[in-house]
Amino acid sequence: MPLLLLVSLLWAFSPGLIKHHLADLSWPAVAAVRLGLTFLVFAPFLRPGVLAKRTAAWLAGIGALQFGLMYLLYLQAFRHLQGHEVFLFTILTPLYVVLLDSALDNKLAPRHAAAALLSVLGAGLIIPREVGTANIMTGFLLVQGANLCFAAGQIAYKRTRPALARCDDAHLFAWLALGGFAATVLVAAPALDFSLAGFTPTLNQWLVLAFLGLGASGAGFFLWNKGLARVNAGTLAALNNAKIPLGVAVSLLVFGEPTHLPRLLASLALLAAAVWLAERTPRPA
Repeated sequence: MPLLLLVSLLWAFSPGLIKHHLADLSWPAVAAVRLGLTFLVFAPFLRPGVLAKRTAAWLAGIGALQFGLMYLLYLQAFRHLQGHEVFLFTILTPLYVVLLDSALDNKLAPRHAAAALLSVLGAGLIIPREVGTANIMTGFLLVQGANLCFAAGQIAYKRTRPALARCDDAHLFAWLALGGFAATVLVAAPALDFSLAGFTPTLNQWLVLAFLGLGASGAGFFLWNKGLARVNAGTLAALNNAKIPLGVAVSLLVFGEPTHLPRLLASLALLAAAVWLAERTPRPA
């Protein structure tokens, strides 16, 4: 759980940085560069002969879904939303995590579902009241697509990891990073423009891209996937929303975007209650 909280704090800076520093760049190019940097970090750990081809392809497929397709949808949402709104509209991710996990077990865990609902309610306290315009609804739908991709990837990796106990995390994540980068490039290729006229980041923008690719995506996704294998589905679901109040707090304190402080504090309290509920050991019958 500490790893997931640490990554949530790291991710809290991403929406503001993207919205305030990368808005004028091509979003497919941003996605490709970001995940390209992530793969560059983990490429040395890629050992093709260690895993069966089918297993390697499966891991790459998880990365394509959890990182690649998720980012393509996520970054496009910034064309329609404010930075804090993108975080706020990830509110339903905990429900997707619990429902997908329960569907595979063919059984709904009540504590996990309750924890997910608590985290959704907590995040819902700080949703801006102006929701409902055409642009916001378009952005909302894009974020929900990203949420589903991210949730499905998490559950798939969580259930795959125990079968690969003898493999180290860096080696497995290298395949995930490769899949995410490949999917981003393949899907976005028709729209990519890396010519001098089409993709010319400033030095400041390159620094932001480096932070996002090496920090938020590289270290962040690696630690997140390492941490999710150590917690139950209810805790994982609840902590998927930890980045929302943290992101709103960062948008308020760092980027000057407005928010409602009492609601933010109440949101953090409900998130803590959700994690407590998910972690609580049920009494024996």
